[in-house]
Amino acid sequence: MKPKSKIEKTRLQLLHQYYKYTGFYSFVWQSIKKALPIIILFIIGIYVVNYFFDINTALIHLTETLPVYGVFLFFFVSETLLGLIPPEMFIAWSGKMNMPWLYLSILAFLSYFGGLLSYWIGYIITKIPLVHNYLESKMQKQLKNSRKWGGFLIIVGALLPLPFSISCMAAGLIEFPFKNVILYGSLRLLRFAIYGLIIFNVF
Repeated sequence: MKPKSKIEKTRLQLLHQYYKYTGFYSFVWQSIKKALPIIILFIIGIYVVNYFFDINTALIHLTETLPVYGVFLFFFVSETLLGLIPPEMFIAWSGKMNMPWLYLSILAFLSYFGGLLSYWIGYIITKIPLVHNYLESKMQKQLKNSRKWGGFLIIVGALLPLPFSISCMAAGLIEFPFKNVILYGSLRLLRFAIYGLIIFNVF
């Protein structure tokens, strides 16, 4: 009988071979290479804007000026359209309310449903003849890999500090199954719960 550690190692080797042969590693690397310039430009843009205009102060002023439903509406629009405003600002705002976990839960579901709406925005864009023809003729190979590993794209957007909306919109563009977006995207709720535990100083 083989030792358990050796069996586990063999399973990991088989998993590694599967990912290698199916193109998963190549897909991840190509995705990182394509996303990296956009992320860098975004960071530079945020830095430049923040240099001339204090974004954090403006957002804090916004949450203090708008009524509660106005903050929720603003957050939902942000999370639906590219999601470029960090949700941590709104999580911190919820921590100042009389029922922080209730407000945090509302923010989490608004972010989740905003992402789902972004999916349909991306899906509708693909119905534009010019976009559809370009995707099918020029990006056929990339689309094949993206549809195969689209779940990874959603999970990364849901858990990591990257715009969840963009991940969902990309899933809509490649027509990734919506039921899978609902499933993988639900990890977005977990991220808000973790952030809440940290920001609310639960530990």
